Amino acid sequence: MADSSSRGGRSPRRDKGTRRGHLARYRRYTGGPDPLAPPVDLRDALDEIGRDVMNGVSPRRALQEYLRRGGENRRGLDKLAELANRRKQDLLQRNNLGKTFEDVQKLLDEAVLAERKELARALDDDARFQEMRLGDLPPSAAQAVRELGDYRWRSPEAAQKFEQIRDLLGRELLDQRFAGIKQALEGATDEDRAAIQKMLDDLNTLLDKHNAGEATQDDFDDFMAEHGQYFPENPRNIDELIDALAQRSAAAQRLYNSLTPEQRAELDELSQAAFGSPQLSQALNDLTGKLMDARPGEDWFGSQEFEGSEGMGLGDATQAMQDIADLESLADQLNQQYNGASLDDIDLEALQRQLGDEAVADARTLADLEKALRDQGYFSRDADGSLRLSPKAIRQLGQSILRDVAHRLTSRGGERNTARTGATGEATGASREWRFGDTEPWDATRTVLNGVLRQAGEGRSGAVQLDARDIEVTETEARSHAAVALLVDTSFSMVMEGRWLPMKRTALALHQLISTRFRGDDLALIGFGRYARTLSVGELTGLDGAYEQGTNLHHALQLAQQHFRAHPNAQPVLLVVTDGEPTAHLERNGRRGVGGDSGGGAPRGEAFFDYPPHPRTVAMTVRGLDAVAAQGAQITVFQLGDDPGLTRFLTAVVRRVGGRLVSPDLDGLGAAVVSDYLGSRKRG
Repeated sequence: MADSSSRGGRSPRRDKGTRRGHLARYRRYTGGPDPLAPPVDLRDALDEIGRDVMNGVSPRRALQEYLRRGGENRRGLDKLAELANRRKQDLLQRNNLGKTFEDVQKLLDEAVLAERKELARALDDDARFQEMRLGDLPPSAAQAVRELGDYRWRSPEAAQKFEQIRDLLGRELLDQRFAGIKQALEGATDEDRAAIQKMLDDLNTLLDKHNAGEATQDDFDDFMAEHGQYFPENPRNIDELIDALAQRSAAAQRLYNSLTPEQRAELDELSQAAFGSPQLSQALNDLTGKLMDARPGEDWFGSQEFEGSEGMGLGDATQAMQDIADLESLADQLNQQYNGASLDDIDLEALQRQLGDEAVADARTLADLEKALRDQGYFSRDADGSLRLSPKAIRQLGQSILRDVAHRLTSRGGERNTARTGATGEATGASREWRFGDTEPWDATRTVLNGVLRQAGEGRSGAVQLDARDIEVTETEARSHAAVALLVDTSFSMVMEGRWLPMKRTALALHQLISTRFRGDDLALIGFGRYARTLSVGELTGLDGAYEQGTNLHHALQLAQQHFRAHPNAQPVLLVVTDGEPTAHLERNGRRGVGGDSGGGAPRGEAFFDYPPHPRTVAMTVRGLDAVAAQGAQITVFQLGDDPGLTRFLTAVVRRVGGRLVSPDLDGLGAAVVSDYLGSRKRG
């Protein structure tokens, strides 16, 4: 990304007859999604979402699951949430909160040892009294520091060590509230400490005015003009200042809550010695109270249990508490389990801070993908408000499934293209040289162009005189008109045996092929369980598996006959996918059973069910197949599973009606059905 400017800070201008260029400075782009990035690829996402929908998952749930799971080349929300939780656990298990106490104890021991050495060389009585005082120090470092607050050190080294304790405590306490100030105050002078104390007093005054509703922007500007160097966040107003301070102070309070009672007592005492005066501790306590009043929604009462061996100072531990709060919040945002959850809720700045640029890229891609799926019309809403796959999504899904089926057909070998060039039919878009006996229309454009090129090659000019060699004809495809009925078993055994999804994929592939490649053909999708009904491709795609006993092939055959009768000039093609013997048939008794709405104007009746198959059910089913065969239909039955009884029954009935029995595996079902359909068009 480039920033453009001219020399001397003035805007570039173009003088008459003179061109002056821009000076460009390039830096990393940080303004949101990369404007040059390619659009997200929706195909893989739609394939996986469609697969879940066809398995009975609601479209909304399928979309959510895909976002949680992620794609082949991108991490999902669950993985990002796992990384956030893992980093939080690493912080807790690697660190502990005792480093400041350990540092104080070490400096205290060094100061006392240096003082004892100095006293051992002294011969006066006062030195003996001081030795006794050092020998009677309490074991608590905090209490010892408090008792030595007025001690007059003889050893310069010991006095320096003790001053380091006071300086360390002051810097650590300030670092808890103001990030990075510990390093800035290393080796601070009395003037530096006085400036800090004034900043705290002015800050508390400003917060008092704010909490009373009296603070103005001028008050804030005056404060920042004098003390802005202590606030690298560069807040623009008092609310931004309070937000930054409250988050850090709340983390410091949670750190305090996380200490053991003994550690809290020691810290309270040590705080009084910070910078050699209790004023700093009091000012910081006042600041915490005012921030709690200003931002009561922050977590002031939480705590964490650190279990590691690496000690952290108070400032580093406070930063760790802020990191943990970030990570907990990110995990909630990524889990999306609360009401009204949205990918827009994810704090990308916190995500970048805690998990890096790649995590931000993954989250942005998921958000872009979800938005694209919704905005580009892949989902629509029913009248009741529920989400469903749109016709556009189903077409896209069908294309993907058909590509997969075509790949399987290619891998099986053999030419299955039913196109016959050279016969009267529909134009393919290509042309070829005319041969004697051809009756296709001429491709006038190609024919004239051939004549022009030929004459130019012969060195002749003038009007074009066509020759038989110039003629090209429009290539056509012979197409027979077929009425296709695909009968798919929707009984519960299809769900239980894992055949539900392959069945739907097969139907979708065939629908896509016919609707795009063979538009003159008419396809009816008929599902049959206890009853049969004609389904749209959208209804079949979203059809839920139901615990419903019964395989009513008889009813499905009646609907197929209706479809064939509606297209009397078409070649009827019957394709049946089933995994069980017929166990139900439709009784024409003038009554409609529960769930007996057959759709498509089917005869009303009540389903009769029995298992093992009742002889009447078998007879009615065979009679239905005979009726379809009498209509001239080409019949193929696809048997799923290896039930011997079903094999015997289907073998007998297809032999009776002159049909074919195919037993594909589940992965090859779609290729088998599509291949048979293409073959039936050849045979037709």
